[in-house]
Amino acid sequence: MTTWDERFRSGAYPTDPDPSPVLRRYLDAAPDGRALDVATGEGRNAVFLASEGYRVDAIDHSEEGLRIAREKARERGVDARAEWIRADVGSFEFPPSTYDLVTISFYRAVDRFPDIFESLTPGGVAFVQHHLRTDDPVDGGPSGDRYRFAANELLHACLGLTVLHYLERTEVRNGKRNAVAEIVARNSAGRRQSYPEIAWE
Repeated sequence: MTTWDERFRSGAYPTDPDPSPVLRRYLDAAPDGRALDVATGEGRNAVFLASEGYRVDAIDHSEEGLRIAREKARERGVDARAEWIRADVGSFEFPPSTYDLVTISFYRAVDRFPDIFESLTPGGVAFVQHHLRTDDPVDGGPSGDRYRFAANELLHACLGLTVLHYLERTEVRNGKRNAVAEIVARNSAGRRQSYPEIAWE
């Protein structure tokens, strides 16, 4: 059993967390079709996307995380729309030009970004959120800076895409205070781009 299996089995993470409000808000900016959820964990993004009509490939190394995710998908009647793939993200072969939407939540996959972004279809959208390095008091995320993004690191890693949204902020989620960066970016290029009209509450 891996460390992540133990964490998921112990209930250290909420078993039914909501997907990011930013992902919800920008979902209409992504084409319909196939989605990829990288490091799916307990499947909060994957189950949400399946319930929104996507066919989802969800990758994680944790057998226990995938078990919980599959169970949640069955409870919501969307398990047939998801493929649960037990694999190491670090060595996984991402198929090129395959996914209309890619999501990565709280996994630092920056060294795989070129391959992950190559798996986007033309016009496909990537959503990434992860912990930031900060001097502010936080009680969530990795204990050290090695697995956190530096300021603007995520933004710079996505400059080959058209950035639709980028924000670095402090948030409180599940009672824990976190510093996070989040980006929504589209696989398109050119001097003129269209941008979705987003209503902010």
